[in-house]
Order: sequence, then C-alpha cells, then structure tokens
Amino acid sequence: QALVVESGGGLAQAGGSLTLSCAASGMTFASDAAGWFRQIPGNDREGIACISWSGGTTVYSDSVRGRFTILRDNSKKTLTLQMTRLQVEDTAMYYCAVSDSLACSGKTRRSDFQYWGQGTHVTVAP
Repeated sequence: QALVVESGGGLAQAGGSLTLSCAASGMTFASDAAGWFRQIPGNDREGIACISWSGGTTVYSDSVRGRFTILRDNSKKTLTLQMTRLQVEDTAMYYCAVSDSLACSGKTRRSDFQYWGQGTHVTVAP
C-alpha cells in the first residue's frame, strides 16, 4: 500500500526557516516525480515545488522561487522542502505528493500526482 507521510511543520517567525520532510513507502519512488503543495482554507491547493525522479530538474512556483528548495533522497525514499525567508503568507497546510510520472511539468498541477500525504501545518508569525 502506497503511503506518504509528512513531518516537520510547526511555528516559525517571519524571516526564519523551517524544513519539511516526507517519507514514502509502498512505491518505487526512485522513478517518480514528487512535489510539495500548500493550501489555505477556502483556497485551491497550490503546487509550489516539483522535483523529477532523478532530482535533476526542479520547478518552483513564483511565490516560493528563491526561498524554498526541494530535495530528494531516493535511497531513503524521502523528500525535503527547505523553507527560508519565511513570510506570514506562507502559513498553510503543506502536502507532499508523488507522481507516477518521471518528470515535472512546467506547472505543478494537483492532477499530475497520485499519492498524497495528510499534510503538515506551517504557521509563520509576524
């Protein structure tokens, strides 16, 4: 059974940093693109970062580019989101997702990902 579990959410100060982690099991992972999404209540789930199966390609949304970094370790089946220069606007529920595809598309779309975690919440205080 495919399972994706996020961890690392919590409270951070604006301008600070936080790292989210995601552990995948029950899937190959090493041949799958993976990504991070976030959602604020009442809003659509926003794709913020994607990494290709090898880690060779990364795609970021305009809202996080230059501040967040997505990484993966295929040997451990883990995905990481390093978040720096946090802003109050980054407050959201963050989701890890894994795709059956090898590569990321130009825009990280919810429909491209088949396996989802339950989410971990990030709050950024002023």
